[in-house]
Amino acid sequence: MNINQLKDAFDMAGQKVQDLEDKRAQIVVDLGKDESSHSVDEVTKLNESLKNAKMNQELAKAAYEDARANLNAEPVNKKTIPVKENKKPDIEAIKNQFVSDFKNLVSSGTTGAGNAGLTIPEDIQLQIRTLTRSFVSLESLVNVENVATSSGSRVYEKLNDITPLKDLDDESATIGNNDDPELTVVKYLIHRYAGITTVTNTLLKDTVDNIIQWLTNWAAKKDVVTRNAKILEVMGKAPRKPTISKFDDVKDLENNTLDPAIEATSSFVTNQSGYNLLSKLKDANGRYLMQPDVTNPDKYLIDGKPVTRIADKWLPDVSGSHPLYFGDLKQGITLFDRQQMQIDTTNTGAGSFETDTTKLRFIDRFDVQLIDDGAFAAASFKTVADQAKGTADTDKQTAQPSK
Repeated sequence: MNINQLKDAFDMAGQKVQDLEDKRAQIVVDLGKDESSHSVDEVTKLNESLKNAKMNQELAKAAYEDARANLNAEPVNKKTIPVKENKKPDIEAIKNQFVSDFKNLVSSGTTGAGNAGLTIPEDIQLQIRTLTRSFVSLESLVNVENVATSSGSRVYEKLNDITPLKDLDDESATIGNNDDPELTVVKYLIHRYAGITTVTNTLLKDTVDNIIQWLTNWAAKKDVVTRNAKILEVMGKAPRKPTISKFDDVKDLENNTLDPAIEATSSFVTNQSGYNLLSKLKDANGRYLMQPDVTNPDKYLIDGKPVTRIADKWLPDVSGSHPLYFGDLKQGITLFDRQQMQIDTTNTGAGSFETDTTKLRFIDRFDVQLIDDGAFAAASFKTVADQAKGTADTDKQTAQPSK
């Protein structure tokens, strides 16, 4: 058996352990909701299977590591081969090779290596990621986890499910077990997201730097819009959706909707129309609800909490109501990033044959999942009244119409 087979066996053993651990976590969740959902025999068999799987994993690991050690062992009476110093990658050479492969892909459908598609090098992917920050990207508001596999699972304990320790009656009281936490198994499945544009012959005659600049700008715009759309889709799953009609309702959303531990790290998100209305809202003393950030005057805050504004076309009104999200999206949502950007072209599909053009398709791979639906709330509003002077909000207040 060669070392590659041993490596495959080691990987399979590890996956088996992961699958059984995921199954055990799900059983724990099920039993917390219904004690009769799984039998004692089923739990016993699962624990035994997991025990055996871990033993097999250790055995496979030892066999694989021994094989690697034997493979790297220095033969007797053989002179030591000088170790070459690790040199930093030649960025210019990488860029030149990438553009050469890109031109070959556009003109002939293949790269220098003969591949049907072209994977974007890591440093150019970094340029794309950096550029996305210049757009209104929601990715910075959520948790991002880089993953090396196309699917997997994670086990989480929600903040509002954590229980306190038991209060003992006296010093001699028996200490019991903690309550089993409410665990949630979240599974991710990496999806492919793609965008298409037309490539002209003029582009292929341009310089290496200009081609890369064009590509990174175009890919960054597509990437941020796509990721924003999937994040907003998950944000819409928030269970708490209060309706706001007056100044103090915004305060209630901020102060009395979420756990205070989450409130401390929370922020607001709304669309352009909602932002315009909230920017004009005043308290009883005539002060605006939204105040500029002293460290960044272009940014605005509500009670020290950042307010992110999204264009109406990406975060539209629903039945004439503006959306207003509040919470800690990093605790509530995770974006699983596969970090595999790829370029493909065609001169026959996507209408390119009929127009005698070449189409360029950019592919990104990621998934977005709801982790804790108690970490944020999704409110809505059409009109919001200013706070009455010297009194609580009353029906005599005049509502500001939405713009």
